[in-house]
Amino acid sequence: MFPEILSFGDQGFGDELLRGTQYTLVIAVSAFLLGTVLGLLGAAAKLYGGHVGRAVGGIYTTVVRSVPELVLILILYFAGTRGINTLLGSVGIEPIEVNATLAAILVLGVVQGAYHTEVYRAAIQAVPQGQIEAGRAFGMGRLLIFRRVTGPAMLPNAIPGLSNLWLIVIKDTALVAVVGNVELLSITASAAAFTKKYMLFYLTTALIYLAITLISNYFIGLLERRYRRGQGSLA
Repeated sequence: MFPEILSFGDQGFGDELLRGTQYTLVIAVSAFLLGTVLGLLGAAAKLYGGHVGRAVGGIYTTVVRSVPELVLILILYFAGTRGINTLLGSVGIEPIEVNATLAAILVLGVVQGAYHTEVYRAAIQAVPQGQIEAGRAFGMGRLLIFRRVTGPAMLPNAIPGLSNLWLIVIKDTALVAVVGNVELLSITASAAAFTKKYMLFYLTTALIYLAITLISNYFIGLLERRYRRGQGSLA
């Protein structure tokens, strides 16, 4: 029998858990997309950016991947908030309160970007050089080569790594509760503390995360099969 305390409506916490799941997915998707942009820029800097670009990209990926995510979240959130308010104060504008959801997206996006950088860099390097040279022979510029040659060719190599990063960012959303953000785990903690039914709520939340993972794996599998058509089995 489905526990009444997990039902929707005034008598249960189903609505709150659903809202927390929605927040978690919004943060995860947004941070993943931001990480994709930063990762592509980082990979381009490390591969084609010259000495300065390689140095900046190397520092970025090394620092972010060396420091635990929770520590980075605290540093980027509090230091970023103080930096923004200091900048605003220098031009005579009153301090602002940074939106917790936006801050969570930015912080997780920066963290994701470092890992995306290495995934894209390795995937680009796996593209046969002859294909890129053929694009140059047709008079294509760098952006056109990436759009028509490098991008489509590297994607099958990048999907396994990107799928892992997607599952990681889903779990990392739980860490942003420390900066006051409301997501699935923080709502679960509040509901469990209110009702004293800790095992019920945390098991339910674990099943929600598992369901998100299983659904994600299904669609990732479809995506990977689509982009690996004609390449044969990896087994």
